[in-house]
Amino acid sequence: MAQADPTTGRSHGRRAVLRGTAAAGAALSLPLVGAAAPAQARRGRPSADWGVQAGDVTSSSGLVWVRSDRRARMLVETSATETFRNPRRWHGPLVGPDTDFTGRTALHGLPAGEQIHYRVTLADPDDPRRTGEPVYGTFRTAPHRRRDVRFLWSGDLAGQGWGINPDRGGYPIFAEMRGLNPDFFLNSGDAIYADSPIQERVELPDGGVWRNVTTEEKSKVAETLAEFRGNFRYNLLDRKLRDFNAQVPWIVQWDDHEVLNNWYPGEILDDDRYTVKDVSTLAARSLRAFSEYFPLGTLRPGEDGRVHRVVRHGPLLDVFVLDMRAYRNANSPGRQPDDAQGILGERQLEWLKRELSRSHATWKVIASDMPLGLVVPDGKTDYEAVAQGDPGAPLGRELQIAELLRHIKHRRITGTVWFTTDVHYTCAQRYDPDKAAFKDFAPFWEFVSGPMNAGGFAALDLDGTFGPDQKFVKAPTRANTPPTEGGQYFGQVDIDGSTGELTVRLREEGGAVLFTKVLQPGRVGQ
Repeated sequence: MAQADPTTGRSHGRRAVLRGTAAAGAALSLPLVGAAAPAQARRGRPSADWGVQAGDVTSSSGLVWVRSDRRARMLVETSATETFRNPRRWHGPLVGPDTDFTGRTALHGLPAGEQIHYRVTLADPDDPRRTGEPVYGTFRTAPHRRRDVRFLWSGDLAGQGWGINPDRGGYPIFAEMRGLNPDFFLNSGDAIYADSPIQERVELPDGGVWRNVTTEEKSKVAETLAEFRGNFRYNLLDRKLRDFNAQVPWIVQWDDHEVLNNWYPGEILDDDRYTVKDVSTLAARSLRAFSEYFPLGTLRPGEDGRVHRVVRHGPLLDVFVLDMRAYRNANSPGRQPDDAQGILGERQLEWLKRELSRSHATWKVIASDMPLGLVVPDGKTDYEAVAQGDPGAPLGRELQIAELLRHIKHRRITGTVWFTTDVHYTCAQRYDPDKAAFKDFAPFWEFVSGPMNAGGFAALDLDGTFGPDQKFVKAPTRANTPPTEGGQYFGQVDIDGSTGELTVRLREEGGAVLFTKVLQPGRVGQ
């Protein structure tokens, strides 16, 4: 029998959650979707079928996430082994409709550099003896001492209408990345495509058909809080993603498609698909859902928070996570001779300069949700990212980047490397002051990799203001190529614990390593 969803007021039943290709997708998706409810659900015990996640893991702490199918108390146990002998217990929150039945528990006082095994149990708040089956996960804490570090990065999931395809086994890239056993995954944004509905069938250029698992919330652009929540839930229907989450913690940031394409605060939409025209209202709803569906400590439901933060991963690595959405000015031709707000806002820029100066890590990864020197247009006259096609002195948003790069040089901050996604292809460029219009900075590298399951797009022009010298690029020659044609990318970063060398590999789904670059610690101009 259909039941009313307490978050939406809509009526639904388990067999009506997925439409279209539900039968084909059930094998790779949640066991309770399109199939008989588990015994524990029939008995009224809480169920955690959406899996578990860990996030923002440091040498002594981490966050664990879960979603229940009903009101429940979240309980977490941690152990040094899978046997869970003498576990440590953590009493988490009571989850309910105010957070879409999601909850997070902060773990503190963990041992550094160790594998942490955890299990999450959901208990009936009215009868704690009635508990669901535990769900298991694991992660490695950051080390106190120098030790090998590996992380992966990418972004852009389920974009341009390319969703969970049962014929491909869902999202195969997550199984491939999981096999590399990284310490963490850096998601560089576009974790959902709230503005890209998922249809049951998409005709392919070769005459074939792409089939999608579909849901009600993905049938239109997201406007309500319930629809944004449904977009985040959609990706968790994929078993490969849930298995990845149970093994690999995330460091997550957002970009534009968590709300809609190329958005900026204060924008008023001229788009017939939307009844809500105020983009700031849409962004607030998306950010709330984002905070509910990822274990991110700086964002708490119902409180002021921020996406930008530093995640410290031992003596070799600090990750500086930027937010190039919430504080930016309006997209424009980008020719302003002064621009204090820019793409980061004044306070975030000062925060970044201060934290970079304080960092003692060998490598300072700047996780940017947009590239610096690639010219990303927004319509015929405006620009979406930093660069605006004028290769001369910094203007518009370039002024903030110039200030930051000058600060890094004059404070003699070494080991900065930029990682991003956004443009739906992969490339690597070295920024060289000898080739730049603006010269007051030290050379550095920027690496781009993505998408994970979205359309591929052609390579963009380079802007000469900061002298990008593109050493590698692989991109399709036409817009929105389907994942069946390849072009799904992620990056791998390995830091050698003894030498401090940082090796970047740009990888394509299927196993190919396309480009490799080794960087030496403390050395500029490499």
